[in-house]
Amino acid sequence: MSLPLDAVAALEAFQAIGSWEQRARMLMQWGDRLPPLADEDKVDANLVQGCESLVWLVGRFEDDHWQFAASSDARMIRGLVALLLARVNGLSASELQAVDLPDWFAQLGLSRQLSPSRSNGLNAVLQRMRELSSTQN
Repeated sequence: MSLPLDAVAALEAFQAIGSWEQRARMLMQWGDRLPPLADEDKVDANLVQGCESLVWLVGRFEDDHWQFAASSDARMIRGLVALLLARVNGLSASELQAVDLPDWFAQLGLSRQLSPSRSNGLNAVLQRMRELSSTQN
């Protein structure tokens, strides 16, 4: 499966960095670049269940592909979610089902950042994306 352009850019950027501190800094920068969610999207219906931090997720289906937007109250999670969005935005519903989250963060060299609770939270976000995509085919 080919990667979306944003995912390729993320991989190139993270793989070019040697030190863990630089990776962590870049992770924060990715989170800071996430477009802000509109206040009307920050409602309970859009909150992802299963995250320790607050994560809001909205998705829309256009031209046979999914586009998601998200936000979080936690800076580190915002960065991780931004990288997840880079990986999934522009995918079809069936491609979304095939995304391997641990593999993606391993390729980015960020497995160390994924504590069990963060990993569970990101899995919950991906699961919510899959639920949203299964309602529209």
